[in-house]
Amino acid sequence: MLDNAHSLRAFLPELIVAGTVLAVLFVDLLARRPHVGRAAALTAVGLVAAGAATVMTMRADGYGLFFGLIARDPLADFFKLLFLATNLLVVLISLRAREATDESAAEFFALTLTTTAGMMLMASATDLLTAFLSLETVSIMSYVLAGFRRRSRESAEAALKYVIYGGVASGVMLYGMSLLYGLAGSTSFTAVRLACAHTPAAATVLLAVVLCLAGFGYKIASVPFHMWCPDVYQGAPTPVTAFLSVGPKAAGFALLVRFFGGSLPAELVGAPAPWPILLGLIAAATMTVGNLAALAQTNLKRLLAYSSIAHAGYVLLALCAGGSDGTRAILLYLVTYLFMNLGAFLVIIAVADAGIGEEIAEWRGLGRRAPWAAVAMAIFLFSLTGLPPLAGFFGKFYVFAALLARGGSLMVTLAVIGILNSAVSLYFYARVLKAMYFEAPTVDEPLPLARLHAATLALLAVPTVALFLVWSPLQRFVDSSLGQWYPAEMRPRSAQLDRSVKRSSVQLANTSATK
Repeated sequence: MLDNAHSLRAFLPELIVAGTVLAVLFVDLLARRPHVGRAAALTAVGLVAAGAATVMTMRADGYGLFFGLIARDPLADFFKLLFLATNLLVVLISLRAREATDESAAEFFALTLTTTAGMMLMASATDLLTAFLSLETVSIMSYVLAGFRRRSRESAEAALKYVIYGGVASGVMLYGMSLLYGLAGSTSFTAVRLACAHTPAAATVLLAVVLCLAGFGYKIASVPFHMWCPDVYQGAPTPVTAFLSVGPKAAGFALLVRFFGGSLPAELVGAPAPWPILLGLIAAATMTVGNLAALAQTNLKRLLAYSSIAHAGYVLLALCAGGSDGTRAILLYLVTYLFMNLGAFLVIIAVADAGIGEEIAEWRGLGRRAPWAAVAMAIFLFSLTGLPPLAGFFGKFYVFAALLARGGSLMVTLAVIGILNSAVSLYFYARVLKAMYFEAPTVDEPLPLARLHAATLALLAVPTVALFLVWSPLQRFVDSSLGQWYPAEMRPRSAQLDRSVKRSSVQLANTSATK
C-alpha cells in the first residue's frame, strides 16, 4: 500500500480527467463566445492524455493507493481505458446532436468527464466507503445529465424518476454496507471477506449482500431495480442515453466483480455460499423481463432500453459462472457491447438530425432513403442479437461457454434460458429491420446524413463486423488484465502451446531413437 504522496503518480489518469473538467469550464468562462467544437476538442485531448497516462503507468502487479482505499491493478486499467474510450466516442456522437448547443456544451462535457472520473474510481474501489462515494458520484452526475434539457418536460420527468429510484437504491445499499461493517469492524473489502468467512451469522451476510445488490442492480438496471431505465432512456437526450447505456453500466459490473471477488467468501459456515443461485435468479429474471417487455415497444429508445436490461442479464450470467472464464466473458462482452450499443444510438441521433423521429413507424423505408444508416443499424441490431460472425456473437459465446465450463444443472439451465432469450430478442430487432427494408416510405426523398455521423458510424460498424480479426490480441489483453486475479489460470496460451509442441517433439524423437 502506498501513502497519499506516493499514490499521486499512479493516480495520474484520474487527476488528468479532473484537470480537464476545470480546463473546459474555465476556458468557456474566459472565452468571448462559447463554442461546442472548442469544448469538445479540450475534452478529447484530456481523455487521450488520461488514456496515455494509464498506459504509461501500467504495472503487471497490483498495489493499493491512498492506504488501500483504491487499487491500481491491470483489471482497473482495463476498465479505465474502456471508460475513456466510451467518453471519447460520446464526444464525437454529441457534436451534431440537437442538445449540443454552444451555450451548454462546456457544462455537458464537464458532466460526462466527472462521470468518467467516478466510473474510474468505481472500477478501482477496494473499500466500502470508496465504492459508495464513487457510485454516488456517477449517480448524481447521471441525474443531471438525464435532465440536461431543462426546457423539456420529458427530460425533467426522466431526471426526477432517476433521482427517486436512485435515492431509494442508495439508501438500501448503504444499510447493507453498514451490516458488513458491523460484522468486520472495517470497511476494507479484505477485512469484510475474512469476517464473513468466519462469522456464524450467515443469514446476516446474506441479507447484507441482498441489500447491497439493490444499489449495484440499480446501476446496471437489473430486475427488480430496472423500473427507471425505460423512462430515463426515452426522456434523456439521446447522447446521454447512449453514454448511460454503456459507461455507468460497465462501471457497475466492474464494482460487482470487485465486490464478489474481493469482499465475499466462497463459503459461509463451512457450506458453499449461495451467490451463484442468487445471481442466477436475478440474471434469468433480467433477461426474460427485458426481452419480453421489448416486444411491445414502438419507440426505439424504449426498445433499446429494455434491450439494455436484457444484456445486463447476459453479463450477470458470466458473473454467476465466476472464476477466470466468467470474468473473462464479462470483459469481452463489455467491449463488444460498447461498439454495437453506441452504434445503435448513433443511428438514432443521425436520423433525428436529418428530421426523422424515434418511433419505429417513422423509419419506414429508411433503407431506400438513407442506405448507410439502415445498413449500420442492421449490423448493430444483428450483433445485439448475437448472430455470427458479428462481435455480439463472440461476446455471448464466451458467456455460455463459461457457464458450461462451470458445469452443473444450474449453469446448464441458465445457458438454455440465455439462448432462448436471444431467440426472443431476434423478433423485436427484426421489427426495426422490417420497417426499414420491407415497408414503403411515406416520403421518397433521400435522407442525407452528416459527414461526421457517417464517419463515426463506420468507426463503430467496422469493429462490430470485423472484431473477430483481432479477437486474439483482445483476448490476450483481457487475460493479462486478469493475471493478478487468476495467476495459475491466466498463463499465456502461446507459452502453453510452445511447451506442448516441445513435449511432443521430444516424445517423437525418443520414439524414433527407440525404434
